[in-house]
Amino acid sequence: MNDLHARHRRVLPDWLALYYDQPLEITHGEGRHVWDAQGNKYLDFFGGILTTMTAHALPEVTKAVSEQAGRIIHSSTLYLNRPMVELAERIAHLSAIPDARVFFTTSGTEANDTALLLATAYRRSNTILAMRNSYHGRSFSAVGITGNRGWSPTSLSPLQTLYVHGGVRTRGPYASLDDSAFIAACVEDLKDLLGHTRPPAALIAEPVQGVGGFTSPPDGLYAAFREVLNAYGILWIADEVQTGWGRTGDHFWGWQAHDRNGPPDIVTFAKGIGNGMSIGGVVARSEIMNCLDANSISTFGGTQVTMAAGLANLSHLLEHDLQGNARRVGGLLIERLRAAAAQDPGVREVRGRGLMIGIELTRPGTDEADPDRAAAVLEAARAGGLLIGKGGGHSTSALRVAPPLSLTVAEAEEGAAILESALRSTQ
Repeated sequence: MNDLHARHRRVLPDWLALYYDQPLEITHGEGRHVWDAQGNKYLDFFGGILTTMTAHALPEVTKAVSEQAGRIIHSSTLYLNRPMVELAERIAHLSAIPDARVFFTTSGTEANDTALLLATAYRRSNTILAMRNSYHGRSFSAVGITGNRGWSPTSLSPLQTLYVHGGVRTRGPYASLDDSAFIAACVEDLKDLLGHTRPPAALIAEPVQGVGGFTSPPDGLYAAFREVLNAYGILWIADEVQTGWGRTGDHFWGWQAHDRNGPPDIVTFAKGIGNGMSIGGVVARSEIMNCLDANSISTFGGTQVTMAAGLANLSHLLEHDLQGNARRVGGLLIERLRAAAAQDPGVREVRGRGLMIGIELTRPGTDEADPDRAAAVLEAARAGGLLIGKGGGHSTSALRVAPPLSLTVAEAEEGAAILESALRSTQ
């Protein structure tokens, strides 16, 4: 154990997970690469948990942060803040939510916490619908609605949570159905559930479940749910913390794969917009955002320096069509990974869209999770110079592949080759 690891264990919580048998200290990065304290170079296919969205050390972002820090870093929301207003204007427009208002937080957890506060206050109900296998953060309320046992340390909650089918296409009681029948069965399940409870405040759902292993329903499920929700006045919260800003390639927001009945009532975001700076936020129709009847401010949400970073990062993303790049390069990468996994009896499925790809591992000849192999593949990939993530819920294990959206074709090929070798060496 190195000295930093020993110091980490002495002063930080035991439940603060670290990857790898010999944890990695990342000292700097550039583009799609990072370096560790020993000088080893890695191709980064996880981006600080889908957070380094455009590139490490993106010049436009570092310049914006440096210049803003030289003027003023922070003043709180009690004062007018030009960068915050400018970023809010851009996000409100991009959200497609009519008469949108934006509130900035410091994380996705806090964004989801705020969305739950708004929905329950607006609807005067503390009942929430959530998806099985979901993850929405680590605050008390977010843990209370998380549908993934591995990330839910307590059953205590300020909310009553009811879990809905549909977030996982290839497991569960409806997995054998075709897409149309799958959606129909999930809708009937939702209708039945609502017949047994008082009307909930909202349904919160990740368009692609992140921590759950990059699982998703067929396109159109949440649009079909929306018809049922609207009949009861139930709000739809789209958790775009991992899927927003074009990562899925086909869409700028993950909810747009389910847009037949219009945009969500509330959208939450974080991670990629700051490219590593602490930005989260909520977008909602004005009548929902303005429903609170008590004072509220934010000390650190929307600070000048983080807003400057967000503006520069968003401008770079749009000007360089990184959504289009995610679609093109992500499409090549997922096909390359499917080809690599085709002869591996321990790969149950390669799934995803854009640069959000999951590789589900099982024990050969069974449908049982193989977390030991997932850990071994992570180690082997690192040894080959590639960093990836892992996840899964309800006895599943998946590798998570989510590079910065500026990934090149050559880097995609290089990473796929390393991952193929890692899979082969751990069979």
